[in-house]
Amino acid sequence: QVQLVESGGGLVQPGGSLRLSCAASGFTFTNYYMSWVRQAPGKGLEWVSSIYSDGSHKYYAESVKGRFTISRDNAKNTVYLQMNSLKSEDTALYFCVVGGRYDSNYWGQGTQVTVSS
Repeated sequence: QVQLVESGGGLVQPGGSLRLSCAASGFTFTNYYMSWVRQAPGKGLEWVSSIYSDGSHKYYAESVKGRFTISRDNAKNTVYLQMNSLKSEDTALYFCVVGGRYDSNYWGQGTQVTVSS
C-alpha cells in the first residue's frame, strides 16, 4: 500500500531554514516523479516543486525559485525540500505527492510549516 510520511515542519522565524523529508513506501520509488504541494490557511493548493525519477530534472514555482531546493535519495526512498530564506507567505501545510505537476496520484497527510516572528 502506498504510504507517504512527511516530516521536518515546524515554527521558524522569517529568514530561517527548514528541511522537509518525505519517506515513501509501497511502490517503485525510482520510477516516478515526486512533487511538493502546499496549502496556506484559507487558500487553495499551490504546486511548489517537482523532481524527475532519477533526480536529473527539477522544477520550481516562481514564488520559491532560488530559495527552495528539491532533492531525492532513491536508495532511501526519500524526497526532500530544503527551504531557505523563509517568508511569512511560505506558511502552509506541505504535502508530498507521487507524480509531477499535472499528475499527482498519491498524497501524504502533510507537515505544517509556520514562518513567524
